[in-house]
Amino acid sequence: MRFIFADSLDMVDPGYDFLADRNAPGRKPYWDDVYPHEILDNPPYNGVLVSRGIVGGPQIKGKYTPGQAMRLRQVGVRAFLRLDEPQHVHMDLFGDCGAFTYVNEAVPPYQPSETAQYYEECGFTHGCSVDHIIFAFEEGARGMDGGDAEARRRFDVTLDNARAFLAEHRAIGARFTPMGVVQGWSPDSMAEAARRLVLMGYDYLAIGGMVPLKAAEIRLALGRIRDAIPSSIRMHVLGFAKADEIETFRPYRITSFDTTSPLLRAFKDGEQNYYLPGESGRLRYYTALRIPQSIENPRLMRLVKTGAFRAEDLTALEVRALRAVRAYDTGTAVLGDALSALMEYSAPLVVERPYSEAIQNIKLAKLAQQYRRTLEDRPWRACCCAICRAAGVEVIIFRASNRNKRRGMHNLAVYKSHIERLDLSCAANRPDDLFSHPRAAEC
Repeated sequence: MRFIFADSLDMVDPGYDFLADRNAPGRKPYWDDVYPHEILDNPPYNGVLVSRGIVGGPQIKGKYTPGQAMRLRQVGVRAFLRLDEPQHVHMDLFGDCGAFTYVNEAVPPYQPSETAQYYEECGFTHGCSVDHIIFAFEEGARGMDGGDAEARRRFDVTLDNARAFLAEHRAIGARFTPMGVVQGWSPDSMAEAARRLVLMGYDYLAIGGMVPLKAAEIRLALGRIRDAIPSSIRMHVLGFAKADEIETFRPYRITSFDTTSPLLRAFKDGEQNYYLPGESGRLRYYTALRIPQSIENPRLMRLVKTGAFRAEDLTALEVRALRAVRAYDTGTAVLGDALSALMEYSAPLVVERPYSEAIQNIKLAKLAQQYRRTLEDRPWRACCCAICRAAGVEVIIFRASNRNKRRGMHNLAVYKSHIERLDLSCAANRPDDLFSHPRAAEC
């Protein structure tokens, strides 16, 4: 299975000063910042997916600035992502329309013919047809039963667009691989959509609507789809991230999948922020140590405005927590001191009370257990990736974008290595040199 990273301009400043918490002097975003494949020793993915909804334009407001969107079209997606160096030219570049960004629209904002031209103009290696997402999932519906009027309308829109998209691809002699997107309200309706796409001429299908589904539901849908199409047809799963269960998807012969989950969980998950390899085909997860900037954190500033805390007291707690964690890492402080400093700063964040008044709080007690495990295991020392070598303990501190995204990029590397361990043919061809324990003895 090829792991395709769904990018959203996820970059970091390579010259960021962790102690002063500031960017490098004169930093120019995009031009000076680096992608995961630039900061790590090896690309932490097999390719990159760029959604039109992320790029944005007249139809949809995306994350790119107008200048960045223009540059993408001028120089092409490979140069824009800085994947045009010889060591990266083999990597796949997927494009899709970003159906989540226009889910509430009656029809997709993009035309099939124009979309095919966009993929070709930008130099994508693979391009998905224009789909309209269906969120319903009726597990028990048989054949084409079920599905409300809106789901059926979106089913037809997606297939009509796929037909027109493939016709335009052939008409312009496009070089990218066309991918027909499957949408449906049940496993059987998805299977029927896949069957029709194959009859149109597609030999690579992208399975949509998977993001909100549980692993068992995804397996059911993929099984029905596989039964309905020839074994030679390739399948890509859009928005798929079931890391701990991915081995169970091997029977469905998934060619590729995309996700941004390992990066996002670094700063959006409440507990599982830092990845390491585990046993029995699973990953180990650690909770990052939350030490936000006191004068910028909205919750803490609200407490200051209401008079519950003084700003200078919160800043003192923040500084003490940072110093204690760094001292623990260098061996000049014991675990108890670091944990105490963390919990004193965590209390206002978690329960909006001083730690002395909330020491028995259940939420704080659980957080203390998670922090103790992180501190005891020192997971940042167990990894030899370029990020952990350079950032050290800073990578486990939950604090602003440059730390959090670095941790996410580390997670991408662990995730890709995890996938390759499960794929023996890949593992045989690539030594696994990212991880050792302890790190200081090996790096």
